[in-house]
Amino acid sequence: THLGGEDFDNHLVNRFIQEFKHKNKQDVSTNPRVLCRLWMACERAKCTLSSAMQTTIKINSLCEGY
Repeated sequence: THLGGEDFDNHLVNRFIQEFKHKNKQDVSTNPRVLCRLWMACERAKCTLSSAMQTTIKINSLCEGY
């Protein structure tokens, strides 16, 4: 499997959806607003990772109550 571009973004978004679901017992995969915010954060992280070894993804108020 080639992870680059959109593949990498999809992998990150899906990983964070699963992690959020595990930690908060809430499925955010059907919320377009959450998916857009996650997608944009993953895009920024990918750009940062092109010139750095690590990065942090923080999203304030990802969804209602969190």
